[in-house]
Amino acid sequence: MARSRGPRRDLPPLPMPERVETGADGHPYQVRPVPGARAVKPYRCPGCDHEIPAGTPHVVVWRSEDSDAADRRHWHTSCWANRSNRGPTRRWS
Repeated sequence: MARSRGPRRDLPPLPMPERVETGADGHPYQVRPVPGARAVKPYRCPGCDHEIPAGTPHVVVWRSEDSDAADRRHWHTSCWANRSNRGPTRRWS
């Protein structure tokens, strides 16, 4: 006979891991990975100027000095990793 599992406990979600990295401009940036399951809408990557479709894992990046959500940018993980090889393809407004 199969062993039954006890009642399911809903645990609080784990905090998203955050790290600080230096941007191509030399300033420190907060970097937070976004898993595909939490990427619910499309974004435009400033590194390649291509769309990041909903459901695609990526990173959210903002300057460490700024806490304004409007200054956060969604990058493809590979574009952020190669940011020192190329600059943004368009101006952020």
